[in-house]
Amino acid sequence: MPIAITDPDDPRIESYRAVRERDLVGRQHRFIAEGEVVLRVLLKQPRFEIESLLLAENRVDVLSDALASLSPDVPVYTANRQVMDAIVGFPIHRGILAVARRAPLLSVEDFLKNFPEEALVVGLVGLANHDNVGGIFRNAAAFGAQGILLDQESCDPLYRKAVRVSVGGALVVPFTRAVSADAMVHALQASSFEILALSPAGKDVLSQIKPARRTALLLGAEGPGLPPDLLARTRTVSIPMSSGFDSLNVATTSGIALHHLTSQQG
Repeated sequence: MPIAITDPDDPRIESYRAVRERDLVGRQHRFIAEGEVVLRVLLKQPRFEIESLLLAENRVDVLSDALASLSPDVPVYTANRQVMDAIVGFPIHRGILAVARRAPLLSVEDFLKNFPEEALVVGLVGLANHDNVGGIFRNAAAFGAQGILLDQESCDPLYRKAVRVSVGGALVVPFTRAVSADAMVHALQASSFEILALSPAGKDVLSQIKPARRTALLLGAEGPGLPPDLLARTRTVSIPMSSGFDSLNVATTSGIALHHLTSQQG
């Protein structure tokens, strides 16, 4: 049964207090899932342990089927809109929040060992924008990429906004971090992945690429792009654009590239 919360200072909902500030400082191996679609995706992912839910009173009935799948040990807290806003610290939260525990990250080498002989993975280098990372995870989930590698400069895919923008894709696509972009490329090459590095100055055109059995799509941040030393060690690929304009959003770029690569794989 839902547990009504009438006091914003109730210690039982401490994990939800001042959500935005805690997004920035971390949550002791936990993360926040926000919104109905994301919650329903989270409920289907066994690698994440849900610790509790905080719902606006008017969202309980809408989620009755989803709540039925929860373990009885998971508390479901409810509050009216005013109390929930006071707890969370801002009014735009869709009335549905959950706290879940992160799964431990594998080393890049162990992560890549889990993939089949035919695999498509994405590597992110220096992507600090949560909207872009969320969008890439959404595209990776939509086109069936087996995993995503991130360097240390790329932002957290389980940051609340990134999860929301990914529409739960960040909960679906497995990921891990490499100690550096160089280590990422080295591990991919050691695992027999052909690396396709997207760049406006790429030597090959995406539409003419036929992917290898194991392919890694490497994406850099908008503006600086991928480091020159990485481009020198990989097969560079471009997406031709109208004359005088060569700036696609990186999340959009990922969708175009992933669609092409998966359609070529059949």
